[in-house]
Order: sequence, then structure tokens, then C-alpha cells
Amino acid sequence: MKVIVGLGNIGDKYLKTRHNVGFRVADVLAEKLGLSFKDSTKLLSKTAKNTDFILVKPQTFMNESGRAVRAVCDYFQIDPEEDLVVIHDDLDVILGAKKNQKGVGPKVHNGLASIYQHLGTKNFIHLRVGIDGRDGNRNIPGSDYVLSSFRPEEEKTLEVVIEQVAQDLLH
Repeated sequence: MKVIVGLGNIGDKYLKTRHNVGFRVADVLAEKLGLSFKDSTKLLSKTAKNTDFILVKPQTFMNESGRAVRAVCDYFQIDPEEDLVVIHDDLDVILGAKKNQKGVGPKVHNGLASIYQHLGTKNFIHLRVGIDGRDGNRNIPGSDYVLSSFRPEEEKTLEVVIEQVAQDLLH
């Protein structure tokens, strides 16, 4: 059984932000699998599962994601180095691109830092979804940029990538 965690921030004001790409992929996966997310306070998450997958959307804020991921791995007795996939936004990857790497994430990502701390390892699959559409303009600090919404033309690109990521995970 694979645990697929989509990272994001809880709350309506974050729904369409760059930092919520992981939640959006998890939602598409759940739809494709015919699953619905249910709140689980003991797992600090919304989860949806079948015999092959446990989909997880941590209900902590991004910077505390590790608490939820640890709770899920412990409860389902999952070895993160074998059966964990974390889908997250990545400012080091251009919008429209994706990377699937084991043990490699962006230079800075507080959600991942929390997971590394709580699991004691980085050695799990990082499904890195590019969100950088700044075209070399680095005047906006990364911490502000990840909380901004996608422009309409970027949204179209993102929808294609989300679909590709979902298909990759299902095959």
C-alpha cells in the first residue's frame, strides 16, 4: 500500500495558491479513484483510501506537515523509505515541469523540513511540481510568492501538469 501525501495549507484563502499544489493533485487522484476524503483528527489529516492507496492531506499548516505524515505512517505501519510519496510545490522547478526523485527536494521548503524532522529521513519519493513562473524576476521573496495565486494562463499549464502527475501515480 502506498501513502500519497499532498502538501498544502488549510483554509479557503489558500485554496488556489502555489503552495497548495499537493492538495490539488490529491483531490484529482481521489476523483479518479472514486474516493472521498474524510477528516481524521487522530491522523491530523483528511484521508481517502482503498486497497492500493492512502491519500493524505495534512490538516496542520504547511510548516507542521511532519506531525501528520508521522501519524499516518505510524498508524498504517508504513515504511516511508519504501511506501511514501510526498507531492509538493517546488520553486526550484519551472511552472509546467515536474520531477520525481527519491530523497531530493527543493533547497527550502518548510513543509518538507517538518517531514524530515518527524520521520528522521529524506529518503522517500518527492514528487516535485514546478510553480516558478517568475521568468527570472526574483523581486518577490519566495515565502510571499508561494502564497500567491496562479495567473489564469498559469492555471491552464498547472491543470495539465496536475493531470500528468495523477496519471504517473496511478500507473
